[in-house]
Amino acid sequence: MDMDKGMDMDMGFSAGEEQWRAHSGTLRQVVRQELVSRQLAAHLPDLPPRRVLDIGCGQGTQALGLARRGHSVTGLDSSPRLLDDFRAAVAAEPVEVGDRVRLLHGDAEQLAGMFAPSSFDVVLCQGVLMYFPDPGPLLDAIGQVLVPGGILSLLVRNGDALAMRPGLLADWDNVERAFEGDSYLNRIGVHARADRLADLTTALGRREMRVRAWYGVRVFTDTVASDAALPDAETLGAILRCEERAGCTDPYRRVAALLHLIAERR
Repeated sequence: MDMDKGMDMDMGFSAGEEQWRAHSGTLRQVVRQELVSRQLAAHLPDLPPRRVLDIGCGQGTQALGLARRGHSVTGLDSSPRLLDDFRAAVAAEPVEVGDRVRLLHGDAEQLAGMFAPSSFDVVLCQGVLMYFPDPGPLLDAIGQVLVPGGILSLLVRNGDALAMRPGLLADWDNVERAFEGDSYLNRIGVHARADRLADLTTALGRREMRVRAWYGVRVFTDTVASDAALPDAETLGAILRCEERAGCTDPYRRVAALLHLIAERR
């Protein structure tokens, strides 16, 4: 989720949280969540069941999907309201699914102190790293709680294509700013930071996490209106097929708004 997880950044997300909640079922967000789910499924089979930690779980779209597939999920988030949304979603599920979900209120900065080393087989950190001015400590903590051979699903803003969205929207002032740095103003009005694929791959490698695969997310639909509703089922299916293909094909994936990295701890 596009969530603020640093001290000053966390206050920024609080200002944009209502926007996030209001747009959770829109086209842009559905495309994002569905693509990430499909990409992760290619690397995470249903069996054997895994212990999953979702950092910045929000309303639980990804975590709940994994619980339905039989995995045991721990959701960590700093927003009580979003955790309440997650609890409401869990309450509508069969009992056996709910029994596989544990929700914790806390900041990502507390990660290393909350869990023992090698506590999880899978860690999701999706749309969180972009709110850390220095992502190093969080990456350190992820490497600590992940078992050897464990999988990390990391979703970040694509720093190599930061000028694409404002350019396609003819927002020339922000195009020039994007060329000059790695920060941007996101759709919920919060300043965030982008990551470049090569730099992030190196940073993960230093922490004994090897990038197994990477994908682009929202190649074609990033510029649609924030409140754009879902189209009919046939059109949505076509959008998802095209986005999924572009997300794993060069050169398209390199200009996607988001990058989804699948890494494995050595």
